[in-house]
Amino acid sequence: MLCCNHSFLQLYNLAFVSSNLGNLVAQSEQESELARAIETGSVVSYHAKRQGNTQAVVTEYGSRTFSELNANANRLVRRLNAAGIGSGDAVAVVSKNRPEFVEALVAASCSGIRFTPINYHLKGEEIGYIVDNCEAKAFIADASLGEAIIEVPSHTPEAHLLLAVGGPIDGFLNYHEEISELDGQDLPNPELGARMLYTSGTTGRPKGVFRKERSAEAPVPAESPSTYAPGDCDLCTGPGYHAAPLLIDIIQPLWSGAGIVMMDRFDAEETLRLIDEYKITHTHMVATMFHRLLNLPEEVRNRYDISSMKFMVHGAAPCPVHVKQAMIEWFGPVIWEYYAATEGGGGFLVGSEEWLTKPGTVGCPGPEFDNKILDDDGNVVPVGEIGTIYMRAPDTGRFEYYKDQEKTSGSYRGDYFTLGDMGYFDEDGYLFLTGRTAELIISGGVNIYPQEVDSELLKHPSVLDVCTIGVPNDEWGEEVKSVIQLQPDVAANPDLTEELITWARERLANFKCPRSIDYVDELPRSAAGKIQRRVVRTPYWED
Repeated sequence: MLCCNHSFLQLYNLAFVSSNLGNLVAQSEQESELARAIETGSVVSYHAKRQGNTQAVVTEYGSRTFSELNANANRLVRRLNAAGIGSGDAVAVVSKNRPEFVEALVAASCSGIRFTPINYHLKGEEIGYIVDNCEAKAFIADASLGEAIIEVPSHTPEAHLLLAVGGPIDGFLNYHEEISELDGQDLPNPELGARMLYTSGTTGRPKGVFRKERSAEAPVPAESPSTYAPGDCDLCTGPGYHAAPLLIDIIQPLWSGAGIVMMDRFDAEETLRLIDEYKITHTHMVATMFHRLLNLPEEVRNRYDISSMKFMVHGAAPCPVHVKQAMIEWFGPVIWEYYAATEGGGGFLVGSEEWLTKPGTVGCPGPEFDNKILDDDGNVVPVGEIGTIYMRAPDTGRFEYYKDQEKTSGSYRGDYFTLGDMGYFDEDGYLFLTGRTAELIISGGVNIYPQEVDSELLKHPSVLDVCTIGVPNDEWGEEVKSVIQLQPDVAANPDLTEELITWARERLANFKCPRSIDYVDELPRSAAGKIQRRVVRTPYWED
């Protein structure tokens, strides 16, 4: 199996880790100081000493230089410590893309604290579940998210320090008042922290992706295609709570000494305007964003200078070949694609020129990665044959699902784990994705697990049974559809459809709710009585 020569960036495995820090030989005092900063999670402090007045974070809610970012992070650590929160404890944050979110991230990274960002589109009970499950002792919340936040404390008995940003929240302390008078100097004994993100499953609640070993994160190496030069700037187009923007658009540039511009929500023309204004060099997107950019009128697209772009990477959901070809024609050969997971493993990355020789591929891993495609019996399938993709877990820093050993065990086959994706390797070792065995729906790069939708719709008195699936959508990749079997005495009609969709929206975050509903006389079931979701889904994808 012949593979390409490029070395995949382990940073896209959520591990861009300097795992052999002992091998980092200090050839100068500065290199020694950087090595120490990496080891203790205080890389932002390192940059603050050298370019303190350089803009680090720009948002519509305020900006921070590297010095300001570092000082506020230090103040936050001291406030957490005063509340008895320190190394090994957890802090949860639900916030829009604002400077305080980044301050909390930096504070955790150098204090031994575990940082858990939360999807701010969730309902109060859903947020409360994650805060409680991750065992957060402090909870930082954005007041602009509304009444949902007020419900959270009742679900989170361990969170005894509640801090509000962006305005007052009943029962919360004001974040800035609590830290403003504290010492912003560097911590005397910084300690490497950790992160635990929550990932969607096919059933039940989200699970925390937990690693017992803490992973030190270094600036992007010079040989990487995403390396940063002085003056470079990254545009964060997605929410910071999501694994990819958090790593690629926040941690990666800041740890490399580059500034970041954070959008509060994606808007196609605004993206072009920001690229032009801030001379953006790096960004991460999903296929839906490509689609919206390409839908802009030509006169709008030509209005902005995008020549500063050096590296644009996308992932999270498949991108139609014609869409990506059009983006490469427009932006040039600066577009890269990755296939990886919050859980780690993978090693798939492909640049524009290489992709054009293999349209549709997600790349070919370097020799340091071990991936295989297996049939249902666990046998390796031949080249060109479709099977389930398995990735070898790293020897150190392997993930487990927090408080869920059964789900952890079910994801592994020996030293390999799967996300449930299916695909094949071609004769040159390039991977092509064909579908998913998992029931996960990916809409606009966001994971949605259908069982949660089913559970809410089943509570409606008119519903006998339901099967929620992802169906094709040109812009989002997939959209949510629920296929419903009604009670015997209930007839399908447009008013009922609207009622059921409203029912879901009152109980779930809007992005999880069905956009359409179909009705069937009977849903297909296996001999064991389980709904066969794949059978329901197949007709919608036949063409």
